[in-house]
Amino acid sequence: MASVPLTTVLREWGRIGALGFGGPPAHVALLRDLTVERRQWIDQREFEDAFAACNLLPGPASTQMSIYCAQRVAGRTGALVGGLAFILPGLIVCLVIAAVALQGTPPAAVDAFGMGAAAAVVAVVAQAGLKLIDPRRGLPYVIAGVLGAALTGPYVVAILLAAGLCELGRHKLLSVAWPALIWLAAKVGALSYGGGYVIIPLMYGDAVEAHGWLTEQAFANAVAYGQITPGPVTHTVALVGYGAGGLAPALVATAVAFAPSFAFIMLGARHFGRLRTSPNARAFLDGAGPAAAGAILGAAVPLLTAIDVTWQWFVLAAAAVALLLRVPPLAVLVGGALAGVATTLF
Repeated sequence: MASVPLTTVLREWGRIGALGFGGPPAHVALLRDLTVERRQWIDQREFEDAFAACNLLPGPASTQMSIYCAQRVAGRTGALVGGLAFILPGLIVCLVIAAVALQGTPPAAVDAFGMGAAAAVVAVVAQAGLKLIDPRRGLPYVIAGVLGAALTGPYVVAILLAAGLCELGRHKLLSVAWPALIWLAAKVGALSYGGGYVIIPLMYGDAVEAHGWLTEQAFANAVAYGQITPGPVTHTVALVGYGAGGLAPALVATAVAFAPSFAFIMLGARHFGRLRTSPNARAFLDGAGPAAAGAILGAAVPLLTAIDVTWQWFVLAAAAVALLLRVPPLAVLVGGALAGVATTLF
């Protein structure tokens, strides 16, 4: 194990958190460049195996990978320092955006910026869902994966069953805002399989329909802001928390959402080899993958209903064409946001 000073971990992981635009692929590429290629702290094979194991866990895989790499080079204290350094830059940006964009009457340019990005994010989310669909596997394979997980993965079944029972009793048990917000953040951090976009349907029902913390348009804007800021997409939960009651709920929601990732890595990293080769985990993901694709595609529907201005439809159409031409999603989102700002100049 490499012995890296905590100051180095703070600096390097903070740099990745501040410059990590573009979502998980960009984060993992930056971590690989740092730990494998430039510093040679971690072997290439170990890095790939660890990333594969992180993809078998619920929650943000790139965040978990950043915590794993920091723990690998500087121990558990390093995991805390590196994980926080990776998370905090994007969180600060999101909180600043929330303070401006979620106030009662935000500036026209800020509002248009969010509306333009929100229109473009519909196409980005739909593309993400479609990429997860593998038509070669077919329905029998999906059913077999779900049954395999149910029969041989009691731990996973217990988690999903508990989540289902809690959801049935949610309206009775969570009668005030704080428990409801904590439950939403816990779902985001501990029960989301299939990538960052899966958190959209997990949050929408509570944030918009059940509690009205955000309007449909504000929620769509929050999803877009979570995409165009650096760091993990899970930062969107901070924007929802801010809409629920300001800075304190935003910080609590963020802490609850990211806590499982720290726990999974700091307590379970030594079991990664067993997890990666487990047929139980593989069977669960074989079934959960198509379900995640459906959830992501379904999340595009409420985002679509938030479009109520004519120019947003043109932004959406242009975003779809740009994605078909292989323009990076981040560039598409920024382009949509700038198009929105441009509408305020005429």
